[in-house]
Amino acid sequence: MILTEGLHEVPAGHVAAVVTYLEMTAEAQMPAKPMPVEFTITQEQMDVESYRALFRAVGAPWLWTSRLTTQDGALRAILESDDTELWVVRNAEQAVGFIELDFSVPEVCELAFFGLVKSATGHGLGGPMMALAQDRAFSRSANLMTVHTCSLDDPRALTFYQKAGFTPVKRGVEMFADPRLGGPHDPETAPQIPCLT
Repeated sequence: MILTEGLHEVPAGHVAAVVTYLEMTAEAQMPAKPMPVEFTITQEQMDVESYRALFRAVGAPWLWTSRLTTQDGALRAILESDDTELWVVRNAEQAVGFIELDFSVPEVCELAFFGLVKSATGHGLGGPMMALAQDRAFSRSANLMTVHTCSLDDPRALTFYQKAGFTPVKRGVEMFADPRLGGPHDPETAPQIPCLT
């Protein structure tokens, strides 16, 4: 279906978002920044259950759903692939955020996921995390780093990516069944996004 100008009604039980795609080259990357002393970030190999718990803790407020519905075997293959790097932010032993980099396309690194649990925001973690992500992307021979965000994400995300050196290159509209209606999220998740049945 091709969208025309004007208002398009979203069917009951669905959610719609405007997606912005961004990209950058090595010349735009941020300088290295240290992590705040009480936090660590290390590359880890997580099992499916631990990964999903962290994904849910970070992404539920924004209705992140994709990895919650991916079959176990498919998700395990992604996590164990040489094309995936998973970096986990911890406060003591508690996982509070993560970066997931996807190198499956030659000479491209996709910043597949990037986020923190709400309690870890505001501690100066975003800059060091992004600097690490960019360093890893271009140290593995990528010529281009990509990311996308949408209007359901943290409203600061798009500005953050642009300040980090990414340039918006295209937009899309995504519509999907509301994951709170018999899906992987509880009905009270993300109350800032009305659930319409």
